[in-house]
Amino acid sequence: GGVEVLKGLGVLPPAMAALGAYRCIECNEEATELYRDYQRGVLRISICKSCQKPVDKYIEYDPVIILINAVLCKAQAYRHILFNTKINIHGKLCIFCLLCEAYLRWLQLQDSSQNTDPDDLIRYAKEWDFYRMFGIASLEQTSFFIGIFITLWWMTPEMLKRKSDFILLLKALLLSTYGKLLLIPAVIWEHDYTPLCLAFIKVFVLISNSQAIRVTLNLNRILPWFAIFFGLILENGVVFLFQKMGWDV
Repeated sequence: GGVEVLKGLGVLPPAMAALGAYRCIECNEEATELYRDYQRGVLRISICKSCQKPVDKYIEYDPVIILINAVLCKAQAYRHILFNTKINIHGKLCIFCLLCEAYLRWLQLQDSSQNTDPDDLIRYAKEWDFYRMFGIASLEQTSFFIGIFITLWWMTPEMLKRKSDFILLLKALLLSTYGKLLLIPAVIWEHDYTPLCLAFIKVFVLISNSQAIRVTLNLNRILPWFAIFFGLILENGVVFLFQKMGWDV
């Protein structure tokens, strides 16, 4: 029936939702339910009391359509994913994105190396290089997030009063880095325009991060970019530190 379909999409039934656990995807107001079940597969989407529009029209949409809307960075799609669905892939997605970035850096490092000796010691060194790139990518992303949190806490302390606010924003940032998954196809289908593709991927990830911050904290468009700017400054500071230490990053 309709309830089973919604469960398959990760949408929690009203009985499982806490008071005000949902958000209207149009106006961001809290809602107590997304739909009402009249039994026998008859469902009626709830109407927002504030804007008089459906609380979440995406509960009837195919996941592919939702993904396309998320790729287009529509605020409504982000609110649906962050507030009205139960998604627990933040950690796994983060690790996989970091692996993609580490692999890209490792591959570029091997391309710059002229040593083709198949000796076991050389192979071990190359394997260690990959782990080192993963660690560096992890530290850079952590620095980027810390810069964002510090900036937002400094400029809007009332927005991040509770631990749950920090956790929600962290999950939103981790989910919004999904664009890094495009790094692997960009490397596999290597072309003269690969550096340009990598630059576009970087910009897309930053736009996604900005939209995630804006939707999570219900901010204007300017403040998230300030936070991202300071996050990039801290991240580049870490890169500069590694370079001063003589590490290839």
